[in-house]
Amino acid sequence: MILGVIADDFTGATDVASMLVRAGLRTVQTIGVPQGEIPPEVAAADAVVVALKSRTTPAADAVADSLAAQRWLQAAGARQFYFKVCSTFDSTPAGNIGPVAEALMDALGCSFTIATPAFPDNQRTVFKGHLFVGDVLLSDSGMRDHPLTPMADANLVRVLKAQTRRKVGLIDHAAVARGEAAIRERMAALQAEGVGLAIVDAVSNADLLRLGPALKDMPLLTAGSGVAIALPANFGLAPSGQAAALPAPGGLQAVVSGSCSPATNAQVAHFIAAGRPALALDPLRIAAGEDLVAEALAWARRHIAGGPVLLYSTAEPAAVKAIQGRLGVEQAGALVEQAIAAIARGLAEMGVRQLVVAGGETSGACVQALGIAQLRIGGQIDPGVPWCHAQSPAPHAPSAVHDGLHIALKSGNFGGERSEEHTSELQSPFLISYAVFCLKK
Repeated sequence: MILGVIADDFTGATDVASMLVRAGLRTVQTIGVPQGEIPPEVAAADAVVVALKSRTTPAADAVADSLAAQRWLQAAGARQFYFKVCSTFDSTPAGNIGPVAEALMDALGCSFTIATPAFPDNQRTVFKGHLFVGDVLLSDSGMRDHPLTPMADANLVRVLKAQTRRKVGLIDHAAVARGEAAIRERMAALQAEGVGLAIVDAVSNADLLRLGPALKDMPLLTAGSGVAIALPANFGLAPSGQAAALPAPGGLQAVVSGSCSPATNAQVAHFIAAGRPALALDPLRIAAGEDLVAEALAWARRHIAGGPVLLYSTAEPAAVKAIQGRLGVEQAGALVEQAIAAIARGLAEMGVRQLVVAGGETSGACVQALGIAQLRIGGQIDPGVPWCHAQSPAPHAPSAVHDGLHIALKSGNFGGERSEEHTSELQSPFLISYAVFCLKK
């Protein structure tokens, strides 16, 4: 194993895994820290991504889970470690990015590391230490209304300072644009000033590729998915189509969505406007004890033979806040996650073999409900969203996972515009469920 990645949520894990595959690393994603002997597929991988559900857990739990992942990866032979965080730097003043990064630094004896969520392919760029989502500052984007980790400050140096004991600095674009030597010089200067963590500017993939060589000897990186494209060259690897090979798809198709991000709201709206079968899930009915799962699966059974169906709890920010006001933030989120996870398992038992899941927390709940222990990472179908293949002999896993399930775990903020012409050109039929969902044009 070359690279050991610790991801703070499940969609983020597949996101970074897709970038590593794109760059030529054979990559396997595990769901949680593996137990027992190292599986052959993991032993043969160039990179292993351990997917945790630690982005919104209490900081102490996030640290404990991340350290367990680091110890396992180190025992499995990882040479470099990568703490993968969201490209919108999702966190609160209490963490979890800062506390986890510091704990990993301590465990690895690392006195200095970088942090950058830059992912230009998905319009996440950092300039003068400020994170932009498209053309607007993070604090002016839809993330300001995130139900769990609202981001009201785009200044990442300031955000990280609030979460750490170490001094935080900046490697600005002027240094990055001059390349490896200038970046290393800036790193040395920051370390001389006592800085332990440095935010790094990057506004293009070219910036990330200039940054990559300067990270070759760094034990730990803290970053979004973008930096992943710059790392394989440090180990003498180049892009290869073989790294993304998956078994042929088949079976029924479905989409489940628990994300309330603007991107997913737009995707759900388009799916409905296109006249495709969609069913809204009401958290208040779930809280009232109604068997919404059975009702949803009965509805899906009536419609699914005709093409992909959508079951969703996606809502606009005002509606989300109203529900949280009645149920509480944690209870509202947990109720929806549990219901959608049960629906995902029911769909798999119904014959769904191609599943799209929208939302990070939702993806975590669904993967666990499906009994998925690891994923083979395939080609990218949208920036940051790969198709994956899950197969598990676990007795509690449904038949779909025994037989082989193709699944895409989509971050709520991801999914670009696609045209009907683009969709018609897709060669593999199992891409249709995702492509249809992401049509916004």
